[in-house]
Amino acid sequence: MSAEHAAVNGRPEPRRTQWTYRDVADELRARIRSGSLRPGQRMPTQAQLADDFGVDRSSVRQALRILQSEQLLANVSKGSPATVADTSRAAPNGPGALPQPTMVALAQRVSAAFRQPDVEIDALCLTSVSLTLAMGEPLREIHAGRIKPAKVRVRVLLPSRDIDLAFPAPADAEVEADGVTGDRLQRYWLEQRNAQGQVLRHNLLGLRGTHGIDVEVAFRALPFTPPVKLYLLNDVEALFAYYTLSRRGTQIDHERVDVYDAQGVSQKLFGFEQGAGLRDTTFVEQSQLWFNSLWNTISGDLTLSAQR
Repeated sequence: MSAEHAAVNGRPEPRRTQWTYRDVADELRARIRSGSLRPGQRMPTQAQLADDFGVDRSSVRQALRILQSEQLLANVSKGSPATVADTSRAAPNGPGALPQPTMVALAQRVSAAFRQPDVEIDALCLTSVSLTLAMGEPLREIHAGRIKPAKVRVRVLLPSRDIDLAFPAPADAEVEADGVTGDRLQRYWLEQRNAQGQVLRHNLLGLRGTHGIDVEVAFRALPFTPPVKLYLLNDVEALFAYYTLSRRGTQIDHERVDVYDAQGVSQKLFGFEQGAGLRDTTFVEQSQLWFNSLWNTISGDLTLSAQR
């Protein structure tokens, strides 16, 4: 290993029967926090790390992405060695921070996710309004030429139009009994679901023609009303919030109606990250398994239009 990279800790790597990407991340994290790897120091190349730890490069990339999500590394890419970040300047808004309203936390973390060459975002929610708004900043960064991921893949699970939603729902028993207000609420929610989904898809697919980015956007329909919202970013972060219901008035067809509903953009998001301890790592992995199981089994086709 060259002097420029100063042998990760000045001695050969300890040998194990088999290293996992988590083991690599844990070892490098320990060296960064102990000062063996100093702020501003260049890491060895991915090829060198793969050789030192006896793993393939994909495991090294996963480990480096975990450390970047923890703001311990900067400039992680396939083309050049990463550098150790100055942790004294790390922003307090990463996945381990206190829960924040959806629009604050989600926008920050989606922007960070788009700095990776391959962007993967999975979302389970009532409508895609929060995700659509959170995409604004990374899209501006791309159009300004400051970032350019090679690939963007987005998957969104939304409630089916064919179910009776648990919420939003009429707050008055007499109003609910007539069925008319419930039908109007369903139609109002469906218009919001479709409109936000169409905007999200249009904005992302537009990156193909304007910037040559490989983009995939897919929607699937859930046979139930989700009581929570979940966002999974690049396989290393999970952002989770409860839909907390309250009674409020809303305008439907120029008429005020009291409904039980959740203000999705203001719900507090809790962040979890790979490598931040066994609990966080397990939560991220199990959340991804849960999302994939819904996507691949009971979810159905979803059309973002008024047509059945």
